[in-house]
Amino acid sequence: MENAAAERATTWAELSELERLRYQGKLSGLYGHEGDEAAYNSLPVDKQEALKLISGRLVQQDLWRYVGPIVNVYGVGGVGMYFSAAVSDPEVVLDQRRNFTRKFARHRDNTGGFLEKGRKHASLHFLYIDPEQGERQWHVHLDYYGGWGSILTAAQHLFYERWREFRPDWRMMKPWAQQ
Repeated sequence: MENAAAERATTWAELSELERLRYQGKLSGLYGHEGDEAAYNSLPVDKQEALKLISGRLVQQDLWRYVGPIVNVYGVGGVGMYFSAAVSDPEVVLDQRRNFTRKFARHRDNTGGFLEKGRKHASLHFLYIDPEQGERQWHVHLDYYGGWGSILTAAQHLFYERWREFRPDWRMMKPWAQQ
């Protein structure tokens, strides 16, 4: 297990230039903070680590560019974030990808969703809501057991994440998300 010193929140100044560029324009307004730096510096370690994991997986899939302003990020009780779409709606792109499917991706309280296929752990799960008024609202989180990774992980996903409501934190997800 990591020691307590390794689990301290970092500052914007401590981020690499690549990380600052990645988050540029996406954090301003998060939790009422003006500017990316102020918003990032206000995040506790669980939210910083969740942001790093989720953005890393989205970069791997060339999907980060579709993320606009981030509305919420969480690393305890699951790993994910709520966001507004950037320039274009991710639905069109995800619909065309062979490694994403709509099958079993939607939740009862959402309009639609997409599951990443072929990944056993830390698979991306997108959900969206089309409100009566306003823009589409997006949510993406990491499923510990990929519903489309294998027959075993599909069963584990249903049993643990669906029925038992198992929500791993960023510490549990980190080794899988970085693969």
